[in-house]
Amino acid sequence: MSEKRNIMTADGKKKLQERLDNYLRVKRPEISERIAQARDFGDISENSEYDEAKREQVEIEGEIREMQEQLANAEIIDEREFSLNEVRVGSRIKILDMETHEEMVFSIIGSSEADPFNGSISNVSPLGMAVLQRKKGDIVKVNTNDGVLKYKILDILPREKQAEV
Repeated sequence: MSEKRNIMTADGKKKLQERLDNYLRVKRPEISERIAQARDFGDISENSEYDEAKREQVEIEGEIREMQEQLANAEIIDEREFSLNEVRVGSRIKILDMETHEEMVFSIIGSSEADPFNGSISNVSPLGMAVLQRKKGDIVKVNTNDGVLKYKILDILPREKQAEV
């Protein structure tokens, strides 16, 4: 297993553990049953059901190993360390795209919980790394395949406002 830290919220760790439990208690037994049923069809050398179930088993086992590693290396964000003065992992920020003038709100969280389409970006993403340890009013530059993008940190939102935004 890797020694890589996996920064997550307590809620993210709980959700990941629940997902792992589902894989161990439900998905793994289901796929084992499918393999057994497919074996009953006869010659497994030309059995597409068996081949598909074995392929799925490999995927599920890989996902189980990945989740176990993420949990083993989990480092939970201490919510007492949230600050309105500086962007940290766990912060929720409002930024302005300096080119398009679009305002966006993001939470900066660990990579295993990131979901950019739902407003949470990884602390190791280009934007996440650019805003960490920066302050309200700072302008950050983010190198992308399309060139350098500039963002202004408009606000570091208080915890109680995070659910409202």
